[in-house]
Amino acid sequence: MAGLSSSTWRAPRYTPRRGAMGRLFERESPLRGLDWPMVLAALALSGIGSLLVWSATRSRTQINHGDSTYFLVRHLMNLGIGLGLCTAVVVLGHHRLRTAVPFIYGLAVLGVLAVLSPLGSTVNGAHSWIVLGGGFSLQPSEFVKIAVILVGATILSARVDAGEVTQPDGRSILQALGLSAVPIGVIMLMPDLGSTMVIVVIILGVLTAAGVPAKWLGGLAVVGAVGVFAVIQLHLLKQYQVARFAAFANPALDPAGVGYNTAQARIAIGSGGLMGKGLFHGTQTTGQFVPEQQTDFVFTVAGEELGFVGAGLILVLLGVVLWRACRIARQASDLYSTVVAAGVASWFAFQAFENIGMTLGIMPVAGIPLPFVSYGGSSMFAIWMGIGLLQSVRMQRTL
Repeated sequence: MAGLSSSTWRAPRYTPRRGAMGRLFERESPLRGLDWPMVLAALALSGIGSLLVWSATRSRTQINHGDSTYFLVRHLMNLGIGLGLCTAVVVLGHHRLRTAVPFIYGLAVLGVLAVLSPLGSTVNGAHSWIVLGGGFSLQPSEFVKIAVILVGATILSARVDAGEVTQPDGRSILQALGLSAVPIGVIMLMPDLGSTMVIVVIILGVLTAAGVPAKWLGGLAVVGAVGVFAVIQLHLLKQYQVARFAAFANPALDPAGVGYNTAQARIAIGSGGLMGKGLFHGTQTTGQFVPEQQTDFVFTVAGEELGFVGAGLILVLLGVVLWRACRIARQASDLYSTVVAAGVASWFAFQAFENIGMTLGIMPVAGIPLPFVSYGGSSMFAIWMGIGLLQSVRMQRTL
């Protein structure tokens, strides 16, 4: 060791052997860039949803064709397809999808237009479905949510990311609003009030994240208020939609009729207590008192069978997904990525709040599924594609 200074001599570095699993998570592996808290929370929600859907449908012979696992198997199939679509979005990347936005937007508009053709079918008063056969159907309005996010992000961020302006100008804002208004108008003709509400919130989230001046947001609020007033005065809502709002305003209204769904939902959730009655042991669920319990009212199964603890766990997991989504949006490297992530976060947040809120009676019934949990292929596909967009933004930042 003589003659060697401390600055020239280095102890040999020990490099441990890495097995197959270790190599997966090396720095160059794409798996290292994923937001694992979000992925694991979303998978946990989907797993819980599978059990809740199974519990809600296993004894409903009038819809499960005598097979207690009919909906469970299809729910798991939908989840598998959703994960595949999520992977495809991550591989393609949100920046590469930016070049395909005109195609994505056109396909989404054609999809909702097809619903108004003879291909469309009516479910629960909303003419918003395309029946594919074999027990499967498609709701194109779910994919409009993704199209609106990508269109808004592309238009509003173009000149900002190019360094031409510091915030979206009036022309860009009007273009984004105009293109978003087209599918909204078609969806309102179905009519699908729930999807319309979600898309409107997505647009507001996109505009806010893009840094649109406050005067534009204030103007949109005024236009929205005038629009709601006009819809009411011109009697443009369907009778069942008016009845839903009436039941929301007066929870005691017609508990055997228009108020039946929400009344039974509150009974089911309230009967669960702290720990619940146990999975597959809910009397309201097995007695089939709550309609549409595998889709819009799946949260009532959690409340009754898993209790406050189980229902609270769902809220915590949803909170983790939203926390990570907001974190990804805040740390994105460009405005386009920020707006994409913020749009997805707005979508998930409002849809979860509306779905859970309507089962608790604090929001009107609007036919909106609970993200990751409710049964439904179109919703599951779109939700996981949204996760794919978030992961793409996250991974692009870590490159």
